[in-house]
Amino acid sequence: MIDAVGNPQSLLVLGGTSDIALATAEKYAEARPLRIVLAAREGERLEAAAERLRLTGSTVTTVPFDARKPETHEAVVDKAFAEGDVDITLVAFGVQGDNEKGWTEVEAAREVAEINYVAPITLGVRLANRLRKQGHGHLVAIASPAGERARRSNFVYGSSKAGLDSFYTGLTYALADAGVKVTVVRPNFVHTKLTEGLKAAPMAQTPGQVADVIVDAVRKGKESVWAPAQMRWVMTVLRHLPRVIFRRLPF
Repeated sequence: MIDAVGNPQSLLVLGGTSDIALATAEKYAEARPLRIVLAAREGERLEAAAERLRLTGSTVTTVPFDARKPETHEAVVDKAFAEGDVDITLVAFGVQGDNEKGWTEVEAAREVAEINYVAPITLGVRLANRLRKQGHGHLVAIASPAGERARRSNFVYGSSKAGLDSFYTGLTYALADAGVKVTVVRPNFVHTKLTEGLKAAPMAQTPGQVADVIVDAVRKGKESVWAPAQMRWVMTVLRHLPRVIFRRLPF
């Protein structure tokens, strides 16, 4: 279980090669070694991620996982919980996608929707059921400010993140009586593999900075958090701008 100062003993990472998730795992391992389950597509990247975390002294297990292959989802959850209780689960996988293809090509739209929304929701149901039976644990889902209001430049991605955000926000209420906590994290632009080649937005973050926000939010039991914190107020303003003004903004 998570101890009195917020240090977990076990961590499940769905999206085991995510830069943000790996930085978060390393942050937790600074306090003490963990039992870590990394779930991602098989290959060199997953093995490299596992070796990186083993350097912290943690015990690391890898499990094959593909967001677009539902048959892998149940096996991942079964494997993670078969080895013992899971204190923290990071739902940290996703794709940016090509926005122009996303609203003009069916397969491109389906890929974004299945990876960023459908898979996190179906996994969320499985995880919620396991955690309710366990009676404790903390779910952390990586959302995005892009889900707050549709923008011309990334509304396909944003719509998928809006759905994820709404579902996991709902779980904060649904799981409260079961002793399970949920945190929705909304990072601004982060320098990761996902955003490689894209122009950085103002207040861009590193994976390590987002990891600090996640660890702090879990320890304090926050249900939602922004990275950086100032993004909350930026998006409050943008949400309330008249449509005629908002659509003229350069993003």
